[in-house]
Amino acid sequence: MFANFMAWIDKRLPLTDAMNKHAAQYPAPKNFNFWYVFGILASVVLVNQLLTGIWLTMNYEPSGDGAFASIEYIMRDVDYGWLLRYMHSTGASAFFVVVYLHMFRGMMYGSYQKPRELLWIFGMLIFLVLMAEAFMGYLLPWGNMSYWGAQVIISLFGAIPVIGEDLTIWIKGDYVISGATLNRFFALHVIALPLVLVVLVFLHILALHEVGSNNPEGTDIKKPKGSVKPEDQSKFKFHEQYTKKYDIVDAIPFHPYYTVKDLVAVVVFLILFCWVMFFAPEGGGYFIEAPNFEPANGLKTPEHIAPVWYFGPFYTILRVVPDKLFGMIAMFAAIFMLFMLPWFDRGTVKSIKYRCTAHTLNLLQFAVCFIVLGILGTMPASETANLIGRIASLGYFGFFIALWFYSNNEKTKPVPERVSG
Repeated sequence: MFANFMAWIDKRLPLTDAMNKHAAQYPAPKNFNFWYVFGILASVVLVNQLLTGIWLTMNYEPSGDGAFASIEYIMRDVDYGWLLRYMHSTGASAFFVVVYLHMFRGMMYGSYQKPRELLWIFGMLIFLVLMAEAFMGYLLPWGNMSYWGAQVIISLFGAIPVIGEDLTIWIKGDYVISGATLNRFFALHVIALPLVLVVLVFLHILALHEVGSNNPEGTDIKKPKGSVKPEDQSKFKFHEQYTKKYDIVDAIPFHPYYTVKDLVAVVVFLILFCWVMFFAPEGGGYFIEAPNFEPANGLKTPEHIAPVWYFGPFYTILRVVPDKLFGMIAMFAAIFMLFMLPWFDRGTVKSIKYRCTAHTLNLLQFAVCFIVLGILGTMPASETANLIGRIASLGYFGFFIALWFYSNNEKTKPVPERVSG
């Protein structure tokens, strides 16, 4: 009966064909390592955020008078409301953890290089929308840190010449941050941005499956049809889409080999996620700050206004530049340069395993600078912090500049024709 039912569906909607093409028979390199689990973990967190967000909106009131009280109502009176709220707030930080690690893996193994430039661009657009989504959601609890954090970020647009003042009023929907601001942020956070995010994730996966997954060797598993000896071709069956023009070698079907492997990663991740959610939901003040347990008050400025930790690196770059306009330009330039990474890197070797020592050191210093910038972003401003922040900012931007110069004539190790492992 089930086979007949699926046959009836497939005649009207190619469900089985799509599942085979994008999951079951998708040819994945056989040498994936630990770094390749963060894509599926990001998908798990996305589902968590969408589902918990839907349930939270059922009891949330997007108004200046009722927002904070509705959060208290969810936490104290709604059945398992505290659990939904902590799943959502912990999920926001978990999302950025797995996305940052996913991006770093792409930088290590050159997953942005030809022919995967568009794949990287879609990934960066997801990151940009995710930042906007997190910022909009940060205001919704209507706590005092949310209020003043939004005040600081929105006021930055006032530094733009000519249109700055009008732009800030347009973003706020009022002359000050008020219920109108909260209402429009709620609409964007709950409806507009999630739709954009889901579409971008869909396009990201389509682009990935069109060009194929990269691997730690940086060696393509697709060879021109007829260029591989029959005995060397993969013994596994793959979807016709992947075998029509190419011989697929050194690949295994995504299911069951990587679904089982990813399931282990998901279980480990959920154990860590639940430990944080049940025992440290505030994350030591990094996930939910102490001032956010007080209602928004325009007359009471928190002692130290700082963004959530995942905005820290870019906030530090903004803060260490004395001029507000140039600081904002530097902050957006830091994100823009990540978009342009496929064109900064003029090398042909993908994997860090076969690139020169200078590239390894450059990527390592970039990671260190990014972490330092993130830590400084959560700390109060001081002369020492600003000095360290400027040095780390130079290291951040220096990564891209240095990459442009040495990648064109880089001395690399021989890259194997076939993947190992």
